[in-house]
Amino acid sequence: MEEELVSVFRRALKSAGFVGGPMVEQFEKEFAQFCETGYCVGVGNGTDALRFALIAAGVQPGDTVVTVPNTFIATTEAISQAGARPDFVDIDERTYNMDARKLHEYFETQCRLDRTTGKLLNRKTYSPVTGIVPVHLYGQMADMDRILELAERHKLFVIEDACQAHGATYFSRRENRWRKAGSMGLAGAFSFYPGKNLGACGEAGAVTTSDATVAKKIRILRDHGQLQKYRHEIEGYNGRLDAIQAGILQAKLKHLPQWNESRRAIARWYDELFGSRLDGITLPYESPRSKAVYHLYVIRSRTRDQLQKDLAQANIMTQAHYPIPLHLQKAYAHLGHKEGDFPAAEEAAAEILSLPMYPQLELSQQKRVVQEIVKSLAREAVGSRKPNLVACESDSRAD
Repeated sequence: MEEELVSVFRRALKSAGFVGGPMVEQFEKEFAQFCETGYCVGVGNGTDALRFALIAAGVQPGDTVVTVPNTFIATTEAISQAGARPDFVDIDERTYNMDARKLHEYFETQCRLDRTTGKLLNRKTYSPVTGIVPVHLYGQMADMDRILELAERHKLFVIEDACQAHGATYFSRRENRWRKAGSMGLAGAFSFYPGKNLGACGEAGAVTTSDATVAKKIRILRDHGQLQKYRHEIEGYNGRLDAIQAGILQAKLKHLPQWNESRRAIARWYDELFGSRLDGITLPYESPRSKAVYHLYVIRSRTRDQLQKDLAQANIMTQAHYPIPLHLQKAYAHLGHKEGDFPAAEEAAAEILSLPMYPQLELSQQKRVVQEIVKSLAREAVGSRKPNLVACESDSRAD
């Protein structure tokens, strides 16, 4: 796409329209249509998208917003930067997304209703619980029907973190139809970091919503609190989407459905290539109510660290997303969590490994990835059958 993307830059040079303008507006229109929402507001990056959506939803200083510990820190940064306090519920061990049963348990055991204000309060902090941020991790949507039912019961807003789920869909039994990521909550937040399914050539993000008031508030927030130049309704932020990035995203957007289908096909090939050789490996689970877009193809292995080293030696690059859950990060030590608080997230963090995944990945390359994984597991299996030698080595190191 080199020439097509360079032409975007040329158009921007000729018009001198680098901030806002027709390229941004056209991309916003097309991405809103793609996500099946009424509005899209382009912003500077995915963190801006989450933060602005939370502020527009009405988050107040001191509120609690519930999310998951198995995500990139931008999710909780946005909550904190909006003035709220992040709190966690554990993940579903199969999908790695928010476990709706544990969310229900959180409301039942860790919260109480303040009958004076009608607000849900956290029992420990007395902080009002006002919102939920489910993360559609690795390109698969969370169980939105159950999450939305709980949100409605407790009068909470839902902001979808869809930063890895461009084009992912979920079958809503409540509506008896498929819904797109970013269209089910009050708003959805997207990142267009270059490595995403839809990636810019730099930083970029967007908020999708069908709420006109939310869309208007985010447009004000992203541009120093103004809708008209030099007329500032509130203090805002400098969080605008660059016109060049918008033009690049618009050029790529028409290819996104095919790229997502290619990712799904590649995921199926991985599944078939692993076949019956699954001892020591857990493959991704895709819910029958979900059509994942496989931003990442993530396996689990109890020998993850050694497996990653073996693959690196074979010139196969992998990544552990994310090796330390957020509740155990130093940045959130003040929240008072400890190891064991969210066991599903902790176990996953120690075992997950993202294999090569992109639309142009060739079957021959996938075969090589799987072959090297099988070799690594075989070496580990042989090594594990020498307990006496291992014990002696361990004793020697201890001395």
